[in-house]
Amino acid sequence: MIEELIRPHLRTFKPYVSARSEVLDAKIFLDANELPVGNPVGEGGIGLNRYPDPFQIDLRKAIANGLAVDPEMIFTGVGSDEIIDLLIRLFCEPALDSVTVVEPTYGVYRVAANVNAVRTTTIELNEQFQIDLASTLASVRPDTKLIFLCSPNNPTGNVLNREDILSLCKKTSAIVIVDQAYVEFANGSDDLARIVRELENLVVLRTFSKAWGLAGIRLGYCIAHAQIVSYLLRIKSPYNVSAVTSRLALNALKNRNFLVNAVATIIEERNRLATRLNALPCVVKVYPSDANFFLVEFQDAHLVFETLRRAGIIVRRRSEPRLANCLRLTVGTREENELLLSEIRTKT
Repeated sequence: MIEELIRPHLRTFKPYVSARSEVLDAKIFLDANELPVGNPVGEGGIGLNRYPDPFQIDLRKAIANGLAVDPEMIFTGVGSDEIIDLLIRLFCEPALDSVTVVEPTYGVYRVAANVNAVRTTTIELNEQFQIDLASTLASVRPDTKLIFLCSPNNPTGNVLNREDILSLCKKTSAIVIVDQAYVEFANGSDDLARIVRELENLVVLRTFSKAWGLAGIRLGYCIAHAQIVSYLLRIKSPYNVSAVTSRLALNALKNRNFLVNAVATIIEERNRLATRLNALPCVVKVYPSDANFFLVEFQDAHLVFETLRRAGIIVRRRSEPRLANCLRLTVGTREENELLLSEIRTKT
């Protein structure tokens, strides 16, 4: 099924073969026109004058070990955004194929489709911000190649029903992409990565930008059928993930206690902040969250946003008509959250 979904010319596509993709282990490298005398910054013993491993073999193995999946099922990219773009380019013929985006959700899915001249079909989540299974399945046509979901969903914060996701995979031939950027903050909802082995049209996106605290290194990854990963490796840029990014991620993976403690801290603060926000007179509703943020409906979201902006506190506005008067508030440190609450309480 995967082979039939991939754009025909990419099935026989001959990728660029970089110098370092042929031999990674040697005594002397005279193949890539690098500078042999070192570099001016000497970052942590990393040989920055040399090109990095184009396939991120060690990093992919380390990620796979943590998830109990095969390394051949892991693809790493410059944030999840690169992977979203590559998946569209891999499966969708410009001006011919389409993707389904289940909204409200992360805006990059639609932007990436537009950049690639791929039509977007929009399906709304239901009143509980869950998948409307019937409507979503009805949106799938022969030219629908991808379905984008986000769970926990951005900006609503809730985990999507697992059985609905599995039903979409089983009842359609489209590739179902589930963006789990915030999954570490959602207790007990991370098993989709292991289900990929059973469902060849399921792709799960993850990132180091959220719970790992590494947004600055720009590293995302996906768990997918090995055949999908093999094609992604063919069409990506030759050295898409830097040596510095790979080393920092590998070091982070050795310090899982940081992740555990950071997530516990954020969840504790999330619970406290929800209670405090609900007590504010200007708040209409705080939507339940399984992520590290809240969607909050205010009586006057514009007033709250401008009040916070003047105080040097930036939150995220929402433009969707359905989310009128809503702001998305990230859970900060306790001190940051107290400042947020104080500004809202005293000036709105």
